[in-house]
Amino acid sequence: MMMAYGMFVFALGTAPYQELQRQTAWRHDGQARVGRRPVRQFLGPGDDSITLTGTLAPHFTGGQQNLDQLRAMADEGAAWPLIEGNGTFYGLYVIDSLNEAKSHHMHDGSAQRISFTLSLQRVDDDRADLLGNLTNALARAASGVLA
Repeated sequence: MMMAYGMFVFALGTAPYQELQRQTAWRHDGQARVGRRPVRQFLGPGDDSITLTGTLAPHFTGGQQNLDQLRAMADEGAAWPLIEGNGTFYGLYVIDSLNEAKSHHMHDGSAQRISFTLSLQRVDDDRADLLGNLTNALARAASGVLA
């Protein structure tokens, strides 16, 4: 297991990513002053975003169904915990966007290569109201959406 996002596990058989980028910001508001630089006041943490990029080879790794599973999770608008395989807990994240590009098509139109970029945005860990519903996720899995 490379990483888990809620019920979704990033691994060779699902959606292995080749690169993880994390950008963290902090908010400092400026107050203009005459003849001097603005004075800054620390307002707290800003956005914390993670971008995962990877390439799927459906004959060897996960395929379209795995990206569809992530889309179904994003459709809920819920936040899920993001935990790296080594145990690092990043916090609660929502899916901001998912981009995919298909190439190397077979005669039936199926792609042999699917590149993806998944963008996640952190929410405050105390926002339990945003947590994903495990019951809904299990129901989708049982209906085959998460297959």
